[in-house]
Amino acid sequence: MPLVDGERSRCGWATSTAEYVRYHDEEWGTPLRGDDALFERLTLEAFQSGLSWITILRKRPAFRAAFAGFSIDAVARFTAEDEERLMADAAIVRNRAKIRAAIGNARAAGEQPEGLSELLWSFAPTGPRPRPATLADVPATSPESVAMARELKRRGFVFVGPTTAYALMQATGMVDDHVADCFRASP
Repeated sequence: MPLVDGERSRCGWATSTAEYVRYHDEEWGTPLRGDDALFERLTLEAFQSGLSWITILRKRPAFRAAFAGFSIDAVARFTAEDEERLMADAAIVRNRAKIRAAIGNARAAGEQPEGLSELLWSFAPTGPRPRPATLADVPATSPESVAMARELKRRGFVFVGPTTAYALMQATGMVDDHVADCFRASP
C-alpha cells in the first residue's frame, strides 16, 4: 500500500528519502524521449546494477559532470585517458567494467540509424496493462524487456540485461508501474 505524505499517496519505495520523493513525483514513470536523455538513463541503470538506486541518485550530478552531460557524441569520443580520469573520480561509482560499458554503449548508440530513443521506445508495450495493486505485483522483467535486452546486446550494447532494461522502461515511462493508490497512477 502506498504511503501518504500530506495529501499524496505514493508508491511505497518512494518515501524513505527526500531524493526518492522528488524522483518519484517528478521523474519516474514520466515518458522521456531524446537520445542523450535516454542514454543517461540507460547508463545510470547500468551503474545501479548491484547497488542501491539512492546511491546513483545522490551521485547523479557528478555522473553528469564526469560523462559530459551524457552527450552520446562526447562520451563516444572518450579515450583511455578519460577512462582513467573516471576511475580516479571518487564522486561517481568507480567500476571499470561499468565505465567501459558506458563508453562502449555511447559508441553503439551513435551507430543506431533510427537513434537510441526510437530504438528503445520500439519495445514499449502497446495496449492496456493491468495496474499493479501493490509493489509485490510489479515485475522485475517483462517479455518486452527481455526482447529489448536481447536486441541491445545484438547491437553491441553491454550491461543491459532484462532487469536493467525493465528498470529503464519503468523510469522513462515506457511502462507505468505506479501502484493503483499512488497519486501518479494514470487512470
